[in-house]
Amino acid sequence: MNEKYIKRLIRLVEESDIESLEVSSWGRKVRIIQRLGPRSNGDGNGASAVLTEPLAAARPVPRPVVAETIPVEPSAPAADNIGNLVEIKSPMVGTFYRAPSPDADPYVSLNERIAEGQVVCIVEAMKLMNEIESEVSGRVVKICVENAKPVEFGQTLFMIDPNG
Repeated sequence: MNEKYIKRLIRLVEESDIESLEVSSWGRKVRIIQRLGPRSNGDGNGASAVLTEPLAAARPVPRPVVAETIPVEPSAPAADNIGNLVEIKSPMVGTFYRAPSPDADPYVSLNERIAEGQVVCIVEAMKLMNEIESEVSGRVVKICVENAKPVEFGQTLFMIDPNG
């Protein structure tokens, strides 16, 4: 697992209310534990990660690695650029899909009117297909992610004009 991926996982834990997260990949395991108590003020001391050697290895003591966190900078466009548009954001890290299958039509298209609760896309995370629903009614004015591309937690997927 690379450092960038581990830092993304740490950010995910820090921004949520979960106490710990454990991910296994390619024979390696990472456990991220969030320290309980008052929320940090952004100084990056809220979570730590432990990287464990291959699962099949017979080492009695795992090699700990404490990863520093990077403060999350707001990635949203300036308020005057988006006006009254509403963003539909990814609730998780995963892969963005516009349609339920490669040969199917996309859930929504540009300039299409959508209803509150309507499925707008899928985010695949850990082999699970998670349907993402719109929280508002309106018109799709921008699709911010290409099909089958990775997305991060909190990344804007769609821009919706509720008055459109």
